[in-house]
Amino acid sequence: MTHLETPRLALIEISNQDLESIHKLHSLPEVDEFNTLGIPKNRDETKSIIQKDIDDQSKSPRSRFCWKIILKENNKFIGLAGMFLSNDRFKMAEFYYKFFPEFWGCGYATETAKRLIELGFNDFKLHRIEAGVATQNLASIKVLEKAGMTNEGIRRKILPIRGEWKDNFQFAILEDD
Repeated sequence: MTHLETPRLALIEISNQDLESIHKLHSLPEVDEFNTLGIPKNRDETKSIIQKDIDDQSKSPRSRFCWKIILKENNKFIGLAGMFLSNDRFKMAEFYYKFFPEFWGCGYATETAKRLIELGFNDFKLHRIEAGVATQNLASIKVLEKAGMTNEGIRRKILPIRGEWKDNFQFAILEDD
């Protein structure tokens, strides 16, 4: 599971060598607009965030995955994706993705979402895969719809974003959808 591919992308599990690129991505206000993480104060804060994902790489069973997204044509770091597994009888996972703004609108998020869904059902044998999205994040809503997910409803004021509580749409896809 350390290396996934799509027609245009390689998803490779992160390491400490990716700290600088990840910190740059997390530090962009446009990327943070709908993100609950917030902009890290410094590289050390980013390092502590990614360390959980790096540490989980040696566990069994795994519950967290984080991949850097590389554009295969030029080996450029363009974003991140992650998945959290429930590791219980519910057989569920939640995924996320984020990209540098210059790569928005190119279909990379949809390509990534479809690959993570495929991974979840084919390799992890999941029953349900979820993704939450701020109700104002129209681009990500389109991505999740294109990936075949269903909007199951609204979770009111669940996202703490820059000191305000924001609403979230809960999207999901089932193994038999």
